[in-house]
Amino acid sequence: MLLLSETHEAIDAAVTSILQQRAALETYTRTHPDFELALDPIHVDADAPEIVRLAAGVAEVAGVGPMAAIPGSLAELAVGVMLTTGSKINLIENGGEIAAASLFPLTVGIYAGQSVFSGRVGFLLSPSDFPLGIAASSATVSHALNFGQADAAVVVADTASMADAVAKAACNSVRGDDCEASVQSGLETVEKIGHVRGALIIRNGHIGMVGKLPELIRIGGNPITAVCRLSSNLDV
Repeated sequence: MLLLSETHEAIDAAVTSILQQRAALETYTRTHPDFELALDPIHVDADAPEIVRLAAGVAEVAGVGPMAAIPGSLAELAVGVMLTTGSKINLIENGGEIAAASLFPLTVGIYAGQSVFSGRVGFLLSPSDFPLGIAASSATVSHALNFGQADAAVVVADTASMADAVAKAACNSVRGDDCEASVQSGLETVEKIGHVRGALIIRNGHIGMVGKLPELIRIGGNPITAVCRLSSNLDV
């Protein structure tokens, strides 16, 4: 996990938030094991812990199990606490999920395993992009359960929790022997779900984009040569 701020106060607040939310989640799952095991959306009561309600809500939108959105939800809630301290730079990366709010530009690289694009493309985030959430789901890098074949399904949304849930759904839909068609399928899944700004999906030597993404930059290495794009506006 990476925590970034210009103040120790904001970092301390974020750590406290993450520990508290994690403890609440662990307590809840001991009495509600179905929450931890569900692969589809699941109902939770209004008095469930904040982290549980947040993850369950976005998972219902994306059609995935609630645990798929926990990393992004933890990061999102922690950045919210950081902002109350008045810090100007606030970023938390939690297992590929990022929540950020900053008055200064930030650069985010994309890791996609053995793909030619891995570590060679990224986003230049300007102050006008914030606050935002970025989530990456991978079938070839992550140890998390995946049903697709994407090297990286990267989703950008207003919140990290929503980005996390939709990234999982997108990754799950990238499958089949035809890599380009599978990337297109992932993009179409994102378009169908909505509620996000856009997505970038990588599989082998193919990269596709949909929606309104931050500025895409070439970090170094081979040129971007195989791009498929859906031009529809995903803003909700």
